[in-house]
Parts: sequence; structure tokens; C-alpha cells
Amino acid sequence: MPDAVRFNDLRRGLQSTAPGVREAIEEVLASGWFVLGPQHDAFERELAASLGIAAAAGVGNGTDALQLALQAVGARPGTAVITVANAGGYTSTATRAIGATPWYADVDPATLQATPATVEAALRSAPMPVSAVVVTHLFGQMADAGGIAEIAGGVPVVEDCAQAMGARRDGRAAGTFGTIATTSFYPTKNLGAVGDGGAVFSDDVELVARIRQLRQYGWSSKYRSSAAGGRNSRLDELQAAVLRRLLPALDADVARRREIHGRYEAAATGRIRMVNRATPSYAGHLAVVVVDDRQRVTAILDDHGIGHDIHYPIPDHHQPIAGPDAPPLPVTEWASEHIISVPLYAGLTDDEQARVVAALHEMS
Repeated sequence: MPDAVRFNDLRRGLQSTAPGVREAIEEVLASGWFVLGPQHDAFERELAASLGIAAAAGVGNGTDALQLALQAVGARPGTAVITVANAGGYTSTATRAIGATPWYADVDPATLQATPATVEAALRSAPMPVSAVVVTHLFGQMADAGGIAEIAGGVPVVEDCAQAMGARRDGRAAGTFGTIATTSFYPTKNLGAVGDGGAVFSDDVELVARIRQLRQYGWSSKYRSSAAGGRNSRLDELQAAVLRRLLPALDADVARRREIHGRYEAAATGRIRMVNRATPSYAGHLAVVVVDDRQRVTAILDDHGIGHDIHYPIPDHHQPIAGPDAPPLPVTEWASEHIISVPLYAGLTDDEQARVVAALHEMS
């Protein structure tokens, strides 16, 4: 039996950039500046420029980014935040952390994304005033954030781009359609650090300035706390320096992911289908397969020695901490039992891709 095809292998992702990453780390160590220094400031500018947006602010992780963005747009106790229940619970966690209530929109059965229609239904059924809508670009595929923003009217739209860095629609990057946007630099992300990190970005420079204040205790000046809800959530210099080296390689990495996904699409026919297509609006973060019988498919992948995972097995409204009054989400619930993810990362060898393709053929 050949070696298993790992679901992900973060070591490979750094092979082509490792010398630059090591140099970046050495530069920071030699500088003696480890928090909110020149590497951090340069990365904020470079990230914003790469997205074609006015400003970005580095923070400690992706969930902090969501929480701070929600605070910045006015989410608060006694209000609801519209989101989806099939995206791993990160928005629900951030929403509850500020005392607001998550209220869930169902998803489209083909794309498994929120749509203007499903968000409109959630806005109508929300049991309290809605303070924000979070649009998650799931699995690397951009949702219709622009259309959702139109339906939302004056309700702020927060785009969660953690899985879609590198995706573009009509030349515009994910994160440039709503009021404000967030991302995570968790190591498994397309643009991943060698530790934790996150960012918030927007064309509204005043909102980004508020994020910068909230991430540093709510200070208006050193030791003077002027903004309620401040906390300590900063992207450190080491991670910023590493991300500066990795950012220029993002487009090539995403192109490679799309190329691999295209091979999977050709093989996934009959009883299975890939959720996404290798288009510019898809960043190739996850390769998710809709299957008829997950137990049967899992056995095939195991027989072929192919790693797999489920993104995500428990919808947010079925979690033990969820309240009893969640709306019915039939598509979300069905999908949680009929999806499985197969390996997708730029370091997959041709032989490993061929093994995944063979398994997909057998499932079909």
C-alpha cells in the first residue's frame, strides 16, 4: 500500500518560500521589535493594496477579526446578526461574544452559500432588530455579497473572507462588496501564517481606524481608554513578516488549487458532484463533494489511502450551546450529512492527484 495522501501538508506549502520565511523571522529577531512594528505596518499597507481597498488592520486571529468588525458596525446585545449555520461556527462564536444573537439564513442547495433570497427570508423572520449580516465566502467560493448588500438595505454587511483570499469576481476581490471584511491567517488558509493571525479591511477608513482602536484596549492615546469594548488583539511582527513573504505567491497558489480542482470536477459525475467550479471567483480552499451515501464514500477513500474531512458536520443551530428557537434550515441540515472534503493544496503531487481522481471515479 502506498503512503497515504494527506488531507493537508503544511510543510509542502512552505518549501518554495522557506528561505524567505526564515529570513523574515531573522529580521524580526534582529530588530527587537515584536508587536505593532514596521513589518506589521508594511503588511497592512500591502494587504490593502493587493485587495484594491483603502485600509487594513491586523488582529490576533480570524474570530477576533469577526468580533471586532461586528462591534465596529454596531452589533450589540439585543440585536441579531444574520449568518449561516454551515460554516464552522466562527461567526456564531464572535456574535455571542459581544452579546448579540446569531440568526441563521438557509443556503442554496447547489452552492451551499447564503443568497439574497435566503438572507431576505432571515431578515423577515429575525425575532429582534438586525444589526449586521455576515456573508461567509464558503470553501473558497465567493457568495453574492453585492446582491446580499442590496437586499440588506442599510444593515451593515460583513464579509468573512477567511476561505476566499485570492478569489475575484468581475475583477473585484472578495471583501470589497460589503461594509467591512475579515480574514484569518490560520496556517491552513490559502494565505496562512506560521501561527495565528487575522485582519479586518474596508474602504471606510474610519471603520478601520475604529478596529485599530478596539484591538488595543480601546486606547485613544497610550493608557487612555476611550472606546468601550476594547481588547488586546494584535497581529505580531513575526507573523506579519512571514505573511509579507507569502502574499506575493498567493495568486500562483490559488491558480494551482483551481487546476487540481478542475481535474476533480471532470471525475465527479453520476452519484457525486463537486460543490464548486474552478472559476476566478473560487479560491480553491476546500474541495467539497456532495455524495449520496457518505459511509460508502468514506470507505472508498479509506481503501485508496486518501485523507478526508467534513466541513462541517454539526450545523450551528444544532450545537449544544444553541438556543431552541432557531429557524428551520432544511438545506443546511441535509448538506451536513451529504458532504465530504478531499485533499486540495498546491503541494499535491501528480500521483496523489491521480489517486484522488481514481477514488472519485469509483464513487461516481
